[in-house]
Amino acid sequence: METKIVNQSQTEIMHLKATIVVLREQLEALSFDKDKAVQRAVLLSSDEIQQLKDMASCLRNELENLRFEKDAAVQRATQSSAAEIQQLKNATSSLRNELENLRFEKDAAVQRATQIYADEIQQLKNTTSSLRTELENLRFEKDAAVQEAVQSSADEILQLKNTITSLRSGMGNEQ
Repeated sequence: METKIVNQSQTEIMHLKATIVVLREQLEALSFDKDKAVQRAVLLSSDEIQQLKDMASCLRNELENLRFEKDAAVQRATQSSAAEIQQLKNATSSLRNELENLRFEKDAAVQRATQIYADEIQQLKNTTSSLRTELENLRFEKDAAVQEAVQSSADEILQLKNTITSLRSGMGNEQ
């Protein structure tokens, strides 16, 4: 029984040794697979890290380009605005000058018109005064002519009365 136990123990030890060998091989295969998977993961990670670095660099460059373009666009817009502002200032100044000239011309035209009308009014006043004087002279002459006509008529009437009286007397003497 002891041999049987020894045999059994030896068989079991052999089986255990074989199992250990198989497990060792499997462990080495797993270790090899694990190392290979780690290397593959490291390689993939390394590639992905490099791709991410490249992408970050590319994005950084694109961001810098966008900043440069934005700054250039802002500068162009600022220059354009400044030029437009200057044009508007020049136009405003020109319009102000034109407005002042128009005001000056209007004031001068008003003064000329006022002077013309003042001259015309003065001429009309002088004409009115002259016509009044002439009217007064005509009234005076008319009154004088009427008086003269009345006086002449009165003289003629008196002469006719004297003639009638003398004719009556001459007739009365003849009778």
